[in-house]
Amino acid sequence: MNRLANKVAVVTGGNSGIGLATARLFVAEGANVVIVGRRADAVNAAAAELGDRAIGLTGDMADSATHERVASLVAERFGGVDIYVANAGTNTIAPSDTVSIESYDEHFATNTKAVFFGVQKIAPHMREGGAILLTSSIASTRVFDGHAVYAGTKAAIEAFARSWAIEFKARRIRVNVISPGPVDTPILAKLGIESTDRPAFEAAIANSIPLGRLGQADELARAALFLVSDEGSFVNGVNLKVDGGMSLI
Repeated sequence: MNRLANKVAVVTGGNSGIGLATARLFVAEGANVVIVGRRADAVNAAAAELGDRAIGLTGDMADSATHERVASLVAERFGGVDIYVANAGTNTIAPSDTVSIESYDEHFATNTKAVFFGVQKIAPHMREGGAILLTSSIASTRVFDGHAVYAGTKAAIEAFARSWAIEFKARRIRVNVISPGPVDTPILAKLGIESTDRPAFEAAIANSIPLGRLGQADELARAALFLVSDEGSFVNGVNLKVDGGMSLI
């Protein structure tokens, strides 16, 4: 439908999972997309899959130098950017009494500091009427075992979004949040869910979701498209929970 024709988008964490699905849909809808990720092999493979209108940039979003490189790239290549999706994140499940200072700092550096300074650096290059989308989680308001630090990082960026929706009003830049519930992405393996345990895990999760299943990355991408495109042109400062109703239980 070309809902993003002639638009330029940046998607952090765009080399896998929800980020890659979002970048793929944005390209299909006519956008030029810059994806950013830490692993060069994954970023290069994703950019190759996405085609000629995609550019891969390897960098750690917790490193301020990466934000400078992203901003310089979009300014030099495209003259500006229309959409910024801060999607990169990390989560290590652990009870609070076992969380190390190093793990705490890593979570806030990647999930919170990176979002704040990513937006700070890209904002001067955003065109009037643009859109910023932050990926949070229903864990910011719904308690899950071992998620205290992660939940704190996500609650913080939701507060950022509310402030930015007001701060950027003179430029008509909309700022919204998307909060996924459990989604079937490669991050499940990183959380220690072995393939042999997946059926039991998915069944247990399904029982806590009114729709009775995990979400799919493409479903989150479609929600993201709504929030950054003209279809969501009067939506600003909201947190859209895309969780199959899990946060209601």
